[in-house]
Amino acid sequence: MEKPSLQFLNTFAERVRTLVRILNPRERIVFSILAVVAIFSFAAILWQVNRYFLVEIPADGGSLTEGVIGIPRFINPLLAVSEADRDMTLLLYAGLMRATKSGLVPDLAESYEISDDGLVYTFTLREGLEFHDGSPITADDVEFTILKAQEPALKSPKRANWEGVTIEKIDERHVRFTLKQPYAPFLENTTLGILPKMIWKNASADQFSFSEFNIRPVGSGPYEVSDIKRNSSGIPEYYDLAPFANYALEKPHIKNVQIRFYSNEDALIRALRSGDIEAVNAISPNTARALVEEGLSVSRAPLPRVFGVFFNQNQAPIFAEKTVRRALSEAIAREEIIRDVLFGYGTPIEGPIPPGSRGFNGEIPKNDATAEDRLTSARAILENDGWILGSSGIYEKKKSKKETIRLAFSLSTSDVPELKSVAERLKADWEKIGVSVELKVFESGDLNQNVIRPRKYDAILFGEIVGRDSDLFAFWHSSQRNDPGLNIAMYTNSVADKLLEDMRRATDPEKRRTAYEKFSVEIAKDIPAVFLYAPEFVYILPEKIKGSAIGTITVPAERFLNIHEWYIDTDLVWKIFAQ
Repeated sequence: MEKPSLQFLNTFAERVRTLVRILNPRERIVFSILAVVAIFSFAAILWQVNRYFLVEIPADGGSLTEGVIGIPRFINPLLAVSEADRDMTLLLYAGLMRATKSGLVPDLAESYEISDDGLVYTFTLREGLEFHDGSPITADDVEFTILKAQEPALKSPKRANWEGVTIEKIDERHVRFTLKQPYAPFLENTTLGILPKMIWKNASADQFSFSEFNIRPVGSGPYEVSDIKRNSSGIPEYYDLAPFANYALEKPHIKNVQIRFYSNEDALIRALRSGDIEAVNAISPNTARALVEEGLSVSRAPLPRVFGVFFNQNQAPIFAEKTVRRALSEAIAREEIIRDVLFGYGTPIEGPIPPGSRGFNGEIPKNDATAEDRLTSARAILENDGWILGSSGIYEKKKSKKETIRLAFSLSTSDVPELKSVAERLKADWEKIGVSVELKVFESGDLNQNVIRPRKYDAILFGEIVGRDSDLFAFWHSSQRNDPGLNIAMYTNSVADKLLEDMRRATDPEKRRTAYEKFSVEIAKDIPAVFLYAPEFVYILPEKIKGSAIGTITVPAERFLNIHEWYIDTDLVWKIFAQ
């Protein structure tokens, strides 16, 4: 027996055939046209209804080829020093926590608890975690990684983050960190990538840097190494990376990510223009401007860094005079530096906290004064304090009957093109108000080792990486005036010291905010430095990449923080199946 639906269709078809037979030829043509229109109309309605209920979702597939400057030597969270090292390390390793544009989220950790006194952090690992080689991740691996970071002989750049921290394995899935004193930004430290103990346990501190696993790493990050292409000298030319199916957060969508290495920016940009690569990052503002003019799309993000001129009163007593520091600050056209040197890829600042970082008051300074007004105001500040323009065109001031001081000093900086350009502009502006400035330019390594560390400079144009959580202690606390401290302004203020200590200890957001505000007031009052700008991170990424919300990053490698959410291909599914 036929089913009812088939019986109905057969009956309907027979009636249509009967109707067609009784129509004359002209009526049959009209009927046929109307039938076709009805069919297409019905199909269009169905398509629209279907489309209404469909949504686009990420699909697995596609590839991305990115170029970076430098060759990785230590793809290892404990040893990474170069940008190439850090790029690869972030792609291939995962930590207990992971930074996102909205804050820190658990990565390998399932959850964590913080004791009421802020001294004890207890982490629970997710179940079923694996490294790229399939071996399980347990609390042993976390404990091993942190103890290695603390090992003095290893000389890990991460060692300072873990000094004074005790780690205890509770069981296979639980670890406990105990601090000697509260440190509010501690969670940031737990983004450190975790090493597999089984692979590294027999490597001594001396052997650690020579291990093959620094070049062919085994981590638990969103991607794993699928192939390494080397040149005839055995130097890596590029890495092919494949999605790690068991990544803790979610398997990445992009099927292949290739990271290619270049010796300098010129070679990098040639490869971009030739189509060998699709993405580049951390390029100079001038290069970014040229690429935009060529029609490429540029992503930009604030970097939590401050650039300014820091005064060394110990070497140049002239800076002990607050009016001198005020006049030097007044003479500077920050907006012009952003426009002419950074080509718009930066933000003017007048304090130690950059936009996007904790404690920033949300106000970006804007000075509409003309160049002549600024210079006139700066001269007035000096003259009201007894400075007189000498016959040489340089301001002078009598300290005593026998001693006259001149407004002259040296300005040191790095040979980075942008910094050289900024330094030359500062020199020109200051000389217009009667200041003698000797410009000293050093290679970056030389500047760090032979100028900054021994504090051999009058004034220095330099940048500080403040970081997402704005831990300013190392930059401004009086205990940090000597190397390895980073208080290059040699700043001493007991009130500021107390506020910096409070910032580190306070876990209450309101108390920390108050401490930041009061500290900013102290800095503005004392003027230990002339703050100029916070730079922006520049990233050329092909438009085919979707889901790449960069947000605030502390180092260029953090552009990959949410790479597991990036996608190229898409599927259409009904809304109810989208989750």
